[in-house]
Amino acid sequence: MSNRLAAEKSPYLLQHKDNPVDWWPWSEDAFAQARSLDRPVLLSIGYATCHWCHVMERESFESDEVAALMNEAFINIKVDREERPDIDTIYMTVCQLLTRHGGWPLTILMTPEGEPFFAGTYIPKETRQGRMGMLDLIPQVKKLWTEARARLLKDAAMIRDALAQVMDTERQAGDLGPDLIDQAYAYAQRQYDPVYGGFGSAPKFPPVNTLRLLMRYWWRTGSQEALAMVEHTLRCMRRGGIYDQVGYGFHRYSTDRTWTLPHFEKMLYDQAMLTLVYTEAYQITRRDEYACTVREIITYVLRDLRDADGAFHTAEDADSEGREGKFYVWHEHELEDVLDRPEFEAVRTAYNTHRGGNFHDEATRRKTGENILFKTEGAAQLSRAQTGLLKTARRKLLQARDARIRPLLDDKVLTDWNGLMIAALARAGRVLGVRSYLDAACSAASFIKHRLQADDGAILHRWRDGQPAITGMLDDYAYLIWGLIELYQATFDPNHLSWALRLARICTQRFRKKNTGLFYLAASEDESLLVRPSQAHDAALPSGAAVMMMNLLRLGRLCSEPELEQVGHAVSEHYAGSLRNNPAAYLAMVSAVDYALGPSSEVVIAGDPDREDTQAMLRDVQGMFAPNAVLVFVPDGNQRVKNRIEDILPHAAAFQSQQGAPLAYVCREYACQAPTSDVEAMLNNLRPENRPIRT
Repeated sequence: MSNRLAAEKSPYLLQHKDNPVDWWPWSEDAFAQARSLDRPVLLSIGYATCHWCHVMERESFESDEVAALMNEAFINIKVDREERPDIDTIYMTVCQLLTRHGGWPLTILMTPEGEPFFAGTYIPKETRQGRMGMLDLIPQVKKLWTEARARLLKDAAMIRDALAQVMDTERQAGDLGPDLIDQAYAYAQRQYDPVYGGFGSAPKFPPVNTLRLLMRYWWRTGSQEALAMVEHTLRCMRRGGIYDQVGYGFHRYSTDRTWTLPHFEKMLYDQAMLTLVYTEAYQITRRDEYACTVREIITYVLRDLRDADGAFHTAEDADSEGREGKFYVWHEHELEDVLDRPEFEAVRTAYNTHRGGNFHDEATRRKTGENILFKTEGAAQLSRAQTGLLKTARRKLLQARDARIRPLLDDKVLTDWNGLMIAALARAGRVLGVRSYLDAACSAASFIKHRLQADDGAILHRWRDGQPAITGMLDDYAYLIWGLIELYQATFDPNHLSWALRLARICTQRFRKKNTGLFYLAASEDESLLVRPSQAHDAALPSGAAVMMMNLLRLGRLCSEPELEQVGHAVSEHYAGSLRNNPAAYLAMVSAVDYALGPSSEVVIAGDPDREDTQAMLRDVQGMFAPNAVLVFVPDGNQRVKNRIEDILPHAAAFQSQQGAPLAYVCREYACQAPTSDVEAMLNNLRPENRPIRT
């Protein structure tokens, strides 16, 4: 019989609905049951595409022996960390406080009041290699709960107090100047891998926050070394096995230093952030390989992750048919069955395949005889004939692979991750001039507006199977506002800017600690949590607090609302001590500090949108890499749109075209230049001092 999870919508929870474990979803009823039966709570947090979550389920949660012990000793609660990042943040912080590491599956033992006294990640069924197994752990905890509860409760109280202190930080005084950005850059220099790109050793995750900061450092200082680190890393990742050479898109991370052996899950947020990074690299360098990578990532997202109604699904699993990576790897005889001889030889040469296979199973480190496709630097230099053969071969391999059993698609729609994809599509569409990308971004934004927005303007976090649910959290607002700002800068539809402003005001009202720069992750009305979580440091994604800081600074400049800027400045002022002590943990916020320090610019272009010279001027600004500039367009000829702009930007009426011909008004560091129709003069006003616009 199915357990209580059968009534849930989360694909992750539904994966566990037939476990013999008596699972509860997170609810007051579950904790009430724990109090009634006087039992501790076992909280298990994971997500649908998590490989080691699958392993723990197969070993323990599908085991009648383990389930019997769990059901007797605990009330067992299962949480999808993507549905409830607020819960996950609280208990992941506990895990990091107690063990100095984290990850999923996350396993927490706690009192019926939600106060944790034990934290771990993956726990095997049986004790091995110094790691206690479930069969030994559960009886020990049951005994301690019965015979030494006072000790557990004392530990839980200490952990709760430490957690509350971490989450509700006081303002940390400190002076933030350009040397903070130098400090963050110096850390990246020390961690940089000059051979294979990236930072640090294995495992290697796509270092999106570091790369975006380095590009801003290049813009600020002209450092060619910073740009070289970015370019080398982007090329190594694109050639590696972390990139799906057949179907496109990036896998989650590389298990080795060389980007060769990936952890195969594919996350929407990785595609979004890497689209942004490669687009920005293209803006700086105009190298076709970066634009090509952007197009390929978006091809994957629109083909495999897009919902029929225009939003984007969450992720694809690493596993299929019970094995990680099975969908993606190839025996050479499979390649020969699909390709003709010249195509096979071209693939073999370019992608490093051989008879014995190059693929090692992540868990066992044993060769399977299969191949993961990746390019080495030499193999990437192909003749025109080889390139043509590879294009044909790739299409054939994709068609053959599509006949395989696909990994699980986690088809829930998350507002925050969709916000990131909207931002990425809008930026790519405007820089590459691809209208379909902008249309896709607009469709996703429309989905959220009509399916995930409440009557009072607040947004919800998750949609699945026709059902919106879960109160929106900080990241939902922050990432969606980011997407809407990018969408306005790409389309100049004032409705996107208006919505971004409304959401920013709701966000500061619901998530900001009064008169401070602290933003909580959860809305103030949620009383089911042990503490109200906050997190300013980056994780896989830039922190919601950092993104919100940047949003407020940009909106303040776009809409001439200094009070929004003041709240943005308050965020970095609140965390100044942490930024000084460890800027590498706060790189997204360091990038926002870079914007705040300036020089920054505001550009208003007034002109007839039907004139080619107007469109050309807009394209030049939209296409250049100017991370500290915002752009407003005041159109002639369309009074309705002009009135809408003036509703949002009362000062917009002052900006006039030259009888339809475009004029650019550039303000820099609160000082405005004379209007100009000279495009080069306009662009020169946007660049850093004494440096060319393009490399």
